[in-house]
Amino acid sequence: MRVLWLKSELLHPVDRGGRIRTYQMLRQLARRHEVTYLCLDDARDRASDAVALAAEYAHEVVTVPFAPPPKGGAAMYADLARSVVTSGEPYAIWKYRSDGFRTAFDRLAASGRFDVCVCDFLVPAVNLPARLPLPMVLFQHNVEAEIWRRHFETSTGPKRWLYRGQWARMQAFEREVCRRMDHVVAVSEADREHFARVYGVEGPTAVATGVDTDAFRPSGGVPRIPGRLVFTGQMNWMPNEDGMQWFAAEIWPRIRAAVPGATLDVVGRDPTPAIRRLAERGDGITVTGRVPQVQPYLERASAAVVPLRVGGGTRLKIYEALAMECPLVSTAVGAEGLPVEDGRHCRLADDPAAFADACIALLREPAAAEAMGRRAATWVRERFSWAAVTEGFTATCERVAASRGSSPGVLAGAAR
Repeated sequence: MRVLWLKSELLHPVDRGGRIRTYQMLRQLARRHEVTYLCLDDARDRASDAVALAAEYAHEVVTVPFAPPPKGGAAMYADLARSVVTSGEPYAIWKYRSDGFRTAFDRLAASGRFDVCVCDFLVPAVNLPARLPLPMVLFQHNVEAEIWRRHFETSTGPKRWLYRGQWARMQAFEREVCRRMDHVVAVSEADREHFARVYGVEGPTAVATGVDTDAFRPSGGVPRIPGRLVFTGQMNWMPNEDGMQWFAAEIWPRIRAAVPGATLDVVGRDPTPAIRRLAERGDGITVTGRVPQVQPYLERASAAVVPLRVGGGTRLKIYEALAMECPLVSTAVGAEGLPVEDGRHCRLADDPAAFADACIALLREPAAAEAMGRRAATWVRERFSWAAVTEGFTATCERVAASRGSSPGVLAGAAR
């Protein structure tokens, strides 16, 4: 099978959820199939050798230079205002419009070389022609509109109304794109059901979240530190920032009152100023920024926390922590889409008092926490390797390539 894969970025460094899932699945796919990888390339947001390292997951790489305004700056807000006035698209999609990407796609599609095209995330669809010339699979790592809905519901002040407008725009764009593709692949049964019920997508399928079961395994030589909690994630992603601010304000003081020596490592790249300020409070919180590997932090922590209130898709960070035998506490949103069982694989709690109590119990009962960690690790290793996950995704792509026939799909709103 010859696959054209569309993406908004190169994948190195492989340090955030979307990149990890794509990288691991592409590596498996490229072992048996020919992959051409077409992407936008923001040289400021990738490793200097990311193009060369793309040989790990693709046989051919085609990049299109791309330089969006820096996040949070005046230029970005001017761009946001321009998108609101001139386009009906959500800004998170509109900002990726690229004539260069559209030209490159048209050229590759016209070559007749490909059996199927995978649009990875919703973003590349903004640069596709109205009439799709290839069998097309949309790989949806989230229900994007749900992220904006939850931002609206958990926010206050002027941002709340901005989020409401972006939610409406994202929902309209996402529904239209999903319904025009030949097939939609979700990353959880919950997302799959949403695409079918809310968007009217016919026959969407789901692939499980995976984990690198070789890389995420305790070394056996690092003891867990009593009272140490850890959170891992990209710290300029709004759901992670919101979750940690909520945790620090509403949950952490309860934990510290019950376990006075408790400490928290917030581990992940690009912490925002608000996240960095958490380390200045003097109450046991450390903000690391980018680290070479998260495994040492997971191995020495007594428990991991995933206090997310916003988001969609599935959390790679949960399977990574479980594979490291690290006991874990999550909100229902944080574990959404994963078949974890409360009390068996992790602890689930949503209000601040219940979340704090679950953390305190794990810190005070290390033997029980350790047993839960070992049980969850065995479960993850047996069922969720990337090889097993990719096998089903590959079969879906083969089926779409074989069944499309000669009637190209139409992507409404994409023609320019």
